[in-house]
Amino acid sequence: MSVPDSAGRQPFPESDPYASGLLDVGDGNRIYWETSGNPQGRAVLVVHGGPGGGGPRKARKTFDPKVFRIVLFDQRGCGESVPHASDPGVDMAHNTTEHLLADMELLRERLGIERWVLYGGSWGCTLILAYAQRHPDRVIGIVLVGVFMSRPSEIDWLYRGLRLLLPIEWERFRDGAPAEYRDENLVEGYRQLMEHPDAEVRERAAGEWCAWEDAVIAHETSGAPGQYSAKVDAARMAFVRICTHYFANAVWIEEDRLLRDAHRLAGIPGVLIHGRLDLSAPLRTAWELARVWPDAQLRIIEDSGHTGSPAMVQSIFDAVARFAD
Repeated sequence: MSVPDSAGRQPFPESDPYASGLLDVGDGNRIYWETSGNPQGRAVLVVHGGPGGGGPRKARKTFDPKVFRIVLFDQRGCGESVPHASDPGVDMAHNTTEHLLADMELLRERLGIERWVLYGGSWGCTLILAYAQRHPDRVIGIVLVGVFMSRPSEIDWLYRGLRLLLPIEWERFRDGAPAEYRDENLVEGYRQLMEHPDAEVRERAAGEWCAWEDAVIAHETSGAPGQYSAKVDAARMAFVRICTHYFANAVWIEEDRLLRDAHRLAGIPGVLIHGRLDLSAPLRTAWELARVWPDAQLRIIEDSGHTGSPAMVQSIFDAVARFAD
């Protein structure tokens, strides 16, 4: 049974995929994709968070299957894509932001889609902005939820700055890293642990990483607290390995590039939906983006954090409906 949001609105009916497959993107990688809804409808690409979170299949319910051609995919190394990053033998050298951007464009071409709506949250926002700035002529509109641009300053806040608010939980997180990285670069320390030959070391590091992520969202009782530690086995290992790989490398995007190149989004309508209670990605990031993207509308959800609330669900429905025609 689905739970109505604050306006009593229900998710759309489950729309099973009518097509799916593994797309060969080179470097020995094949990414999982699927399409559901109306084959002749307006194409929308769902870009998942993480990095390494895998495409949430429940996201299909966000879109009217009679109107939209819903495209989901799993980014390299996670979900149903192969090879899987949970395998320590998988080389991460071919899993970067540049590779993912190329994968998205190749997927569009293979599916014969001229232009599409882009929808995603958290890390997905970073990837969407980078893609849209590179291929603005391929984008109809954008909906971003929990805006996160993965800037070094944002990564530093999430894994170090938040110690000001969560000192007890952060101390445990810090102590889980190798001693030489505890004062300066926790993310790199955890990245190295996730490459350790001992499976117990990798599993312990993944557990500590997810415990910290959950501590950051523990107050979000209207959303989904505890979701990171709920990941199990291969999904958890791939998530943490990919996260640490990307964030230790500042996702290969310099600090303000996505803001500096926001002029390339001119003419593309966007909706930025952000919770005021979001500790993971403070509101300032969404506000800064809205200031340099005149075609975007910022919607602040007062009772929501990073994982949402019923009011945020309503705002997402409204934003998506804007692009139905």
